[in-house]
Amino acid sequence: QVQLVESGGGLVQPGGSLRLSCAASGLQLDHYAIGWFRQAPGKEREGVLCISSSDVSEYYVESVKGRFTLSKDNTKNTVYLQMNSLKPEDTAVYYCAAVLFHCSRYRSNFRFQGQGTQVTVSS
Repeated sequence: QVQLVESGGGLVQPGGSLRLSCAASGLQLDHYAIGWFRQAPGKEREGVLCISSSDVSEYYVESVKGRFTLSKDNTKNTVYLQMNSLKPEDTAVYYCAAVLFHCSRYRSNFRFQGQGTQVTVSS
């Protein structure tokens, strides 16, 4: 049974940092791409960034470039989303999702998804 569990969300002030984790079980990250999506209140879910099975990152939201980075620890089967210089507009529920090998910005292409973790950026 495949399971993705996000953690690390919380309340942070503008300009602060958070590191989200996506812990995978039932699949091996060297065969899967992990995408991060977010959904803010009243908005549609959007693809933010993704790391492929071969560790190539893709960014889908211009405003996170230079602030968000992805890393992966295959020994722990975990992907990390480091978020720096957070802004109020980054407030959303963040989800990770898995698809075989290659990244996509579209949630419909992903086979598995976690339950999400809330990120709130506010003073």
